[in-house]
Amino acid sequence: MVDSLGDSLDRALEGSFTRRIPQSAQAQMKYLVKQLKGTKAAAQALGISQRTVERYVSGKLKRPRQDLRGRLEREVKKRWQPQIRAKARKKAASTGGLVVSTRARFGFTAASGTTDDARIRDITQALPPEFAEQLFSAREQGKTEDQLRQIAADGLAKMYFRANNSRAHGLGVEFTDVERLDIEL
Repeated sequence: MVDSLGDSLDRALEGSFTRRIPQSAQAQMKYLVKQLKGTKAAAQALGISQRTVERYVSGKLKRPRQDLRGRLEREVKKRWQPQIRAKARKKAASTGGLVVSTRARFGFTAASGTTDDARIRDITQALPPEFAEQLFSAREQGKTEDQLRQIAADGLAKMYFRANNSRAHGLGVEFTDVERLDIEL
């Protein structure tokens, strides 16, 4: 299955981290308990019992099963280095923009008599800061994956297919059947 656009945005922000996240399950659990201000909140975030969290914090349990290990790592990464994450987001949204690399099916709505058949394309395109801001804001507001993809499709339509709106003015782009999607800051 293809990663979601939201996951790609999160991974792009994680690339700006200056330190690695804690490596052991005990250190990760301690960090999560500290961030969430208690074992009960950490247990709810991970979908496990409060007692299990306490056992990891004390070191009685050391090796979480694979699904818990993945959830624990995700929850820690969500909260790791918030200032660094905010700084990277601000830079992308104000001056840097982002780069979208995808392999997907693109179809078009255009004037009659033109070819608008959808086909698979590999595209790597820099998007300006306005689209970075829209994507990060939509992600923060909890927008759906389809809404995030529409923002990315609008950015690709403007910058790639319409060459920054210098040609193909009436062209609308449809972004479907995503095989690969990656975002870099």
